[in-house]
Amino acid sequence: MAGVSATAASTTTTLDALGERFAALRLRDPSALERVQRSLSRHGQLSPIATFEQAGQLELIDGFKRLYAARALGWSELQMQRLQLTATEAKVAVVTLHNGHGLTELEEAWLVRSLYREDGLSQPEIARRMRRHKSWVSRRLMLVEALDEAVQADVRLGLLAPRAAVAVAQLPRGNQSEAAQLAVHHGMTFRQTALLVTHLLGLTDDAQRSAEIRHRLEGPAPPESAPGPVRARDRSEAEWLMADITSMMRLSPRLQARLMAQPLSALGNGAGLLVADALQSLLPVLTALTRTVTATLSGRSNRAAS
Repeated sequence: MAGVSATAASTTTTLDALGERFAALRLRDPSALERVQRSLSRHGQLSPIATFEQAGQLELIDGFKRLYAARALGWSELQMQRLQLTATEAKVAVVTLHNGHGLTELEEAWLVRSLYREDGLSQPEIARRMRRHKSWVSRRLMLVEALDEAVQADVRLGLLAPRAAVAVAQLPRGNQSEAAQLAVHHGMTFRQTALLVTHLLGLTDDAQRSAEIRHRLEGPAPPESAPGPVRARDRSEAEWLMADITSMMRLSPRLQARLMAQPLSALGNGAGLLVADALQSLLPVLTALTRTVTATLSGRSNRAAS
């Protein structure tokens, strides 16, 4: 538990005494839950759950799978470690306790949004507390703010994989729910969902995308590996570069047109500040890319001259 100090030794608690307020920030993975349940049954509890106390209520920070598995096994108690934290510190501790691993991108986004919206922390402060770059915080916040709540509900219910939801988040909000419905209806893999999103982004507008989704809903499920002129794993380096360049050339004019269409203030204070922070994070990325492209072309010119 690097970065989180506990001031009390491990003790036990009854399962009924545990609050589950933070459960909304975590996903339930049935297969992972089964593994934890088998482990508890065979080996007992190997590590304590993490809790903190707020207004007399013991709240669970980390160990939800152990809690659910213990209930399924009919246990009445678990070993716990009580941490002296505020609610805000406890949310940050969720990331710290996992040491950067074990959380999906969407779970990280839920935590960031909770700290930003509910606790009122600024993005730089969240970045400082989580020991992350500000751009990481901005990306997580933009992901969850842009993702339709119905799609997030599908993820919470286990109908849609978190990675597939992240792919769907690239679509305009009006097309996300129906695209997720198509992925769920056909049981599409992440790769199939990502290919679907890429195809839909190439269409002209929301109406065209909706029509395409309805057409696919009425048809058969896609093959496991969608056919194409070049499969992703067979692409040469030149083909990968051309694909990335094409994506940049498609997305850049669209972003420019949206920025020129209205001032950021028209988006509202919260959304406007969020987009402004994201654009600020984009500037050094574009500057670095410009330098690299210039150097690459300069190197090619020099070789041609010699």
